[in-house]
Amino acid sequence: MASEEKLLKKYLTFLHVERGLSDNTRQAYARDLQQLMNYLQQRGTNVSECVGNDLFLFLLKCKENGKSPRTIARCNATIRGFFAFMLDEGLRKDNPSTYLVTPKLNQPLPKVLSEVTMDKLLQGEEEADLALRNLTILEVLYSSGLRVSELINLTISDFSLDVGYVRCIGKGNKERIVPLGEESLNSLKRYLNGPRERLCGKQNNDRLFINAHGRPLTRQGVTYILNKWAKEHHLEQSISPHMVRHSFATHLLDHGADLRSVQEMLGHADIATTQIYTHLTRKRLLDVFQRAHPRAGDKIRE
Repeated sequence: MASEEKLLKKYLTFLHVERGLSDNTRQAYARDLQQLMNYLQQRGTNVSECVGNDLFLFLLKCKENGKSPRTIARCNATIRGFFAFMLDEGLRKDNPSTYLVTPKLNQPLPKVLSEVTMDKLLQGEEEADLALRNLTILEVLYSSGLRVSELINLTISDFSLDVGYVRCIGKGNKERIVPLGEESLNSLKRYLNGPRERLCGKQNNDRLFINAHGRPLTRQGVTYILNKWAKEHHLEQSISPHMVRHSFATHLLDHGADLRSVQEMLGHADIATTQIYTHLTRKRLLDVFQRAHPRAGDKIRE
């Protein structure tokens, strides 16, 4: 058991140093592999001696325990990566995960906010320090499409307010430069011209967005802020940072942006990930067509 724990730690270090995976992703991989190791121990084997059937039965057990196809697909990917690592390190002479099958996923369309809703949320000239901070968070998210993890790690020096760009570090420690709109730049300038310093107080903190105690915001803190903001603006649905990111991409494509540019701004490694938004815009176009065209339905409208 001790040797497996050492091996798991070595693999997680590899994921951090070589692949640049985030803490959350590494923790998910660690949970998957720990569950696999516990299962193999119950079967009287281990990761050094198990065979493909052991891995197949583990995934089958995951399904029987009610895990979603998406979770099982992630477990599958985790197992494949782990045994490929063992093979490369000379810890196994074969790869028992070679013939594992990944379940097909029905990828749901992302939830987006309409342009009217976004415009409603971004109305008003906020004066109170926290309110201006909250408006600036929403402006920056919608103007840049940043992930919440990227947003909370921004520092003041990441912005070029004169040119209108923000530099962020995305998945895999990849740096990208994203343009910002005029409204978000105006909010940023107002926020930096006093409110942020007052919120920071005596805290020595270079993070751009901070809480009422002068400490860096968390992912959960940003989600709470957005939902509170939505309620204050009489929006009945809850919103999330990722929903704002989805809205950013969808609205760009709705107004003629090309897919490659949207991919670069979102920081997607594979354009296939970005293509989900084209499915969404096509669906919206079809809905508009079916509602508006006189010969779209089964009955010709009078």
